[in-house]
Amino acid sequence: MRLTRLLVAACLLLAIRLVGQAQKLAPGPQVLTFFSDVDDTEQPYGLYLPKNYNPKKKYPLVVMLHGAGSNHRLELRRVFGKSNANGETDIEASRYFPEWADVNYIVASPFARGTAGYQGIPEKDVYDVLADVKKRFNIDEDRTYLTGLSMGGGGTLWIGLSRPDIWAAIAPVCPAPPKGTDELAANATNFPVHLFQGDADPAVKPEGTRQWVKKFQDLGVNVTYKEYPGVKHDSWVQAYENEFIFGWFDQFKRNRFPERVRFSTKQYKYTNAYWVQVDQLTPGTLASVDAKFSGSNHIDVTTTNVGALTLKLTGHPNFKVKKPVDVVIDGKTISTQASDNLTLVKRDGGWEAATAYQPTAKRAGAEGPLSEAFASRHLYVYGTADNPSADELKARQEMATQAANWANYRGEFLGRIMVFPHVVADKDVRPSDIESANLILFGTKETNSLVNQYSNRLPIQLSATSAKEYGLFYVFPMNNHYVAVSSGLPWWSGVQSANYFTNRIFDSMSSFNDFVLFKESSKTPVVTGYFDQSWHVADADAKTMAATGAVVIPEASTATR
Repeated sequence: MRLTRLLVAACLLLAIRLVGQAQKLAPGPQVLTFFSDVDDTEQPYGLYLPKNYNPKKKYPLVVMLHGAGSNHRLELRRVFGKSNANGETDIEASRYFPEWADVNYIVASPFARGTAGYQGIPEKDVYDVLADVKKRFNIDEDRTYLTGLSMGGGGTLWIGLSRPDIWAAIAPVCPAPPKGTDELAANATNFPVHLFQGDADPAVKPEGTRQWVKKFQDLGVNVTYKEYPGVKHDSWVQAYENEFIFGWFDQFKRNRFPERVRFSTKQYKYTNAYWVQVDQLTPGTLASVDAKFSGSNHIDVTTTNVGALTLKLTGHPNFKVKKPVDVVIDGKTISTQASDNLTLVKRDGGWEAATAYQPTAKRAGAEGPLSEAFASRHLYVYGTADNPSADELKARQEMATQAANWANYRGEFLGRIMVFPHVVADKDVRPSDIESANLILFGTKETNSLVNQYSNRLPIQLSATSAKEYGLFYVFPMNNHYVAVSSGLPWWSGVQSANYFTNRIFDSMSSFNDFVLFKESSKTPVVTGYFDQSWHVADADAKTMAATGAVVIPEASTATR
């Protein structure tokens, strides 16, 4: 037995040494790739490795997010203060890396599919890059920082605020954040924020950035703001000049166990912040927790729209293992024996301690909305179940392909989005596809064999006789993934634009909740909304759908049955 242990230890030591020896990357700027399971592609990201990189030493990491129409190579230059030379285009500047002063940081700049913002697949890419860098290099997770410019500045706010406990500090430059990001501002309670803005910026108005600064100040966030007189939409030139951002980041380390946690979220995919975990919320409705140690083993908590939460106390300096814990939550005092994880559930009589929380049918990975079906690996599936004519088959295939093409183009100004989902016929979907991907299903149970296969589990269905007049589009969890069913008219009906058609497909899809029923145009829906926590249709929505005569709703799928 002792010999076996010695052999195992020797093998582990050899493996560790080989990993260190295997790192043969040259120091300085370069481009690496990771394999994306979204569409089976190699995705690039820029990387800077310090000159004297030592694999036995932990390094701070800066993640840099590019703006619209830009790329990973340009942003690796930008964050080091290396803008384009006089008269140089972005294309020319992307071809090479100039020399710059060494910093004792590893820097990663994701490509993130080009100009798609930083939600959905691009957001996943950022986290995939983060994971890839951590796998390759020895990263100090308490000194991991996030910055970006324009669209990337907005991504810095979104990604930084939706998962605040990852970052030690964030620095958005002329930020253009996605809708709803401002509701998460209090999530920055435990890291500093540095905002930069040109006061003559025509693309990102300075008034918007000033509002962010005021919001942070009113919330007591540690915020610093620099506004540059006369500067337009290139304030990153000044913001990153002389490698300023690395010196600013140097001041801060992540606090893993802050005294106070303020955390807001609308989705189960973002439910953790430091020592607080939201266990039950209503997707699409803002849930908020404000938890604070007011003494040893004494915690004050206020909540809004939260049904259950867990306090993860292990390691917190104000938590004493062998003493009782007192929690005052929404005015009710709960005294209980010390526990590493203290779960609290809201019942009819108020809050109470529980041994565990039993999740509802809506939970992480099974919560919607429709955009979540497109946020990771997915296939577009057209129907052949009714043996369509050659012309009809071609039309169905073209519809599915048209839907998939949102991923490759969003208009001349914005540039390309490099996502390559697959388009297949229902009869060609493989078991491995069902196991690994979300399915975007076109048709009804009469025309698409997969819709038919799932029909006894689906909460709503469009009648075949209404398919030429109505469109029904909804998401539903299936086989640990999502199906999004588009029956009748496609979801982009009535929103076409001559120059930005595929952009409209993307924008219309991303604006929906869990379901939408429309007649002729999705711009004027008959009804749109969310399924309840059990994936049932609320009575009011069910009545509106039933009144059209176009939708079939099984009795078990209504909220009161």
